[in-house]
Amino acid sequence: MRLGRHRFAVRREPVELTLLPDGEGLAFSVSGTGYRRQAHDPALLAGREFWSQPLVSESPALYRSEYLATGLLGAVTDEPLEQQVRRAAEAAYDEGYERGVHDQDATLILAALLRLRAGAGLLQHPAEVRAAAQLFWAHGADQAQRRSWQRRARSLALARSTFGPAAALSELAAELSAAVAGFSSANGLPQTPPAGDYLLEELAGPTEGFAAGAGARDLLEAFEQTPGGPLLAADLRELAADLPSRYQLATAWLSAFAPDCAAALPEAVSRLCAPELPRYPVDAPLSETVEGLLGSHPRIQDGRLTVRIDQLPYQAARFRAERVSAFRAFQRQRADALAAERSRLRLDDYRPRPLAGFVRNQLIDEVYLPLIGDNLAKQLGSADSASADRSGLLLLLSPPGYGKSTLLEYVADRLGLLMVRVDGPALGTGTTSLDPDRAPDAAARREVEKIVFALEAGSNVLLHLDDIQHVSAELLQKFIPLCDAQRRIEAVSDGVARSFDLRGRRFAVSLAGNPYTSSGQRFRIPDMLANRADVWNLGEVLTGREELFAQSFLENALAANPVLAPLAGSPAEELRLLVRMASGDPSAQADQLARPVHDLDRVLAVLSRMRRVQQSVLDVNRAYIASAAQQEVARTEPPFLLQGSYRTMAALAARIDPVLDDAELEALVDDHYLAEAQTLGGAAEANLLKLALLRGRATAEQTARWHRLCAEYAPAGQPNAGQPTDHPPVWSGHPNNRAPKAAVSRV
Repeated sequence: MRLGRHRFAVRREPVELTLLPDGEGLAFSVSGTGYRRQAHDPALLAGREFWSQPLVSESPALYRSEYLATGLLGAVTDEPLEQQVRRAAEAAYDEGYERGVHDQDATLILAALLRLRAGAGLLQHPAEVRAAAQLFWAHGADQAQRRSWQRRARSLALARSTFGPAAALSELAAELSAAVAGFSSANGLPQTPPAGDYLLEELAGPTEGFAAGAGARDLLEAFEQTPGGPLLAADLRELAADLPSRYQLATAWLSAFAPDCAAALPEAVSRLCAPELPRYPVDAPLSETVEGLLGSHPRIQDGRLTVRIDQLPYQAARFRAERVSAFRAFQRQRADALAAERSRLRLDDYRPRPLAGFVRNQLIDEVYLPLIGDNLAKQLGSADSASADRSGLLLLLSPPGYGKSTLLEYVADRLGLLMVRVDGPALGTGTTSLDPDRAPDAAARREVEKIVFALEAGSNVLLHLDDIQHVSAELLQKFIPLCDAQRRIEAVSDGVARSFDLRGRRFAVSLAGNPYTSSGQRFRIPDMLANRADVWNLGEVLTGREELFAQSFLENALAANPVLAPLAGSPAEELRLLVRMASGDPSAQADQLARPVHDLDRVLAVLSRMRRVQQSVLDVNRAYIASAAQQEVARTEPPFLLQGSYRTMAALAARIDPVLDDAELEALVDDHYLAEAQTLGGAAEANLLKLALLRGRATAEQTARWHRLCAEYAPAGQPNAGQPTDHPPVWSGHPNNRAPKAAVSRV
C-alpha cells in the first residue's frame, strides 16, 4: 500500500489467538505479533499428545482417509464406493476432509481393505489377538469348557444365520474375552484387545482348528533350518509345564532371528507354545500398497501407503474408542482457555474497524495520508528502505470531531495492524506508572494493561493514546526512549519489571489530543517527547491547502444529509462543479456533470445552504485554533471554546432542508451553538458574544457587552489591569459550573 512517497507491506491474515507448544508447555500466541504468554492450565498440560494433533480424525500414526475408510468397512452396501465415501465425508464436517482429495484416498483405501478382507477370513483379526486366544484354548480351558463354549458358539451362529443377530452372541463374546484376559493376566502374558469375537468365530466355523497364516509358517520353517531351531525345541520340551517361561524363550529367539517380522511373531510364538492345537492354512495376503493417493501424511511416501487388514481396522477402532473422545475433551478445554484469554485481552477491541461513514476526502488523500506515510516510514519501515532503524512519534492535535482516531483506524486497517487504543480520560492524571498494580482505579488499570499488551505484542501494532490532554505529563515522559533510536520502554508485566526492546520491530506510536484540557487550560506535551514527534493539527489549514480544507467540511457532511447522501463518495471534481452551480457560477452547467444527479434542484438548494453553514463553521474553527495557540498571560480576551469541526458540520448538515429560508438557517446555527454553550458554564456568555461577532450578527448591545468583558478579563492567576494585586480577577473566562443557563440567556 502506498501512503504518499512510501510503500508499506500489508498484512491481510486475520489476527487470531492460538495455543502453541512452547518448550515443555503451551503458550498463548497472537498471530502476526510477538505476543507469548504461558498457559498454566493443568488439564491442557496433561493433554500433551494432542498438542500437535489439529484434527479429530488424524494423528501421526493414522491418516484421516484411513479413519474415514475404516468407519465404513462394516457398513458397505452395493452402492458405488465413491458415493458412500463422499456422503460420509460431507456429514463429518469437523473431521477435515477436503473434497476431491481425502474422499478419493478413502475410496482407494476402502477398496483395498475389502479385497484383503475377502481372502483373509479370520486372519483379519490382529495376530496378537489370535495368539492370545489360541494359548488360552490350549492351556486355559479344560475339555468340558471347550465342549460347552463350542456348542454354544455354533448354536448361536446358526440362530444368527437363520433369524439375524441376537444379543446372546455379544454376551458370549464378552464372556470369552474376559476368560482370555484373565488367563493372560494370570500367566504374565501380554494384554491384547478383546479376543472374544475372534474366538467365537473360530469355534462357530465349519473348519476344525485355528487359522494359520503363511507369514508365521514361513518364519518357523526358516528358523528350524538354523542351529538354534533344535536348541529352542529342546528347551521348550524341558519347560512343558511352564507356559510363561516357554513364551519368553520363544519370543526372544524368534525376535532375535527375524527382527523385521514383527507382524508374524505373535502367531509363530503361539504355534511353538501350543503345537498340539489343530490349525488350517490361509494363504491370502494380509497387506496391500495403495497407490495414487493425493493427501499428505508422514506415512504416505510418493502417494503410496501400505495397509494391513489385520492391523488398520483394529487401530482405527481403538483410536475411535479412546483417542477421539479424549481429543474432543481436550479441544473443549482448549477452546475454554482461549475464550478466557481472549476475553482478558479483549482482542476483538484491537481489530481496527473504520466507521462505515468514513470519507476519504481529497484533503485526506492529498495531504494527511502522505504526512502520516512520512511518519510511519520512520516508525514501521517502508518497502523502499532496507534500514532497520526505527524512531519517531505521530502526534495529531485538533479539537474534538475532526476524525483523528478515525483516520488512524483507517490507516491501521489498510496496513493490517493491530490498533491498541488507550483512553486518556480513563488513565487520568493520577496514572503515572506503566505498572497495572499501581493504577489508581480499575478503569486506569485496564488502560495500562492495554499498553503492556501492545508492548508484549511488539510487531504489527499501532499503539494509540487518545485524548492525551487528560493524561499526566509524568506518564507521557515514559514514552520518550520508545520514540527515539533506543526504541525501549520500561513496564511491568505480570508483576515483573521488564525492558521492552522494539528495535527493528513493526511498531508505531501515535498520540491524539485537544489543545485544551478538561479545565479549559491549554494543554502542553512534554518538550522532549514533542521533539521526537511529527505534530499536525487536523483542525488547522495547511499553507496552500485552504480550498481543500474548506471542501473537506462539505465532503464529510454529505452522508449526514438525506438529500446529499447519494453524492457521498462522488469524485471531487463533480462535487466542486455542484458547489459552483449552487453558488450561481454561470460557467458551471448541468451538462458538464459526468452522470445525471437525481433531484438536482433540491441538491443545489441544500448545497447553497450548506455553503453558508460551512463558512460559519470555518470561522468558528479559525477562532478556536487561534485562541488555543495563545499563551495565557498574553490573552486580551476570554478563551474561545466553541467547536467548528467535522462533527459540528455533520450535525448541522443533517438538519438542513431545501426549503429553509435565511432566517430559519441562521436560527438553526444559533440553536446548535446555544445548546453547545450550555456546557461552558460561566464562559458561555463570552463565547456566544464572540460567535455573534464572528458571524456578523452582533447587535450594538452585544458588541458593547463584549468590549466590557474584554476590558475586565484577566487570565487565570493574573490580576486585572488597574486593580490591586490582591484583588481577585473579575472573570477567569474558563468553564465552570456557575449558572450556564443564566449566562446563555443574557446573550
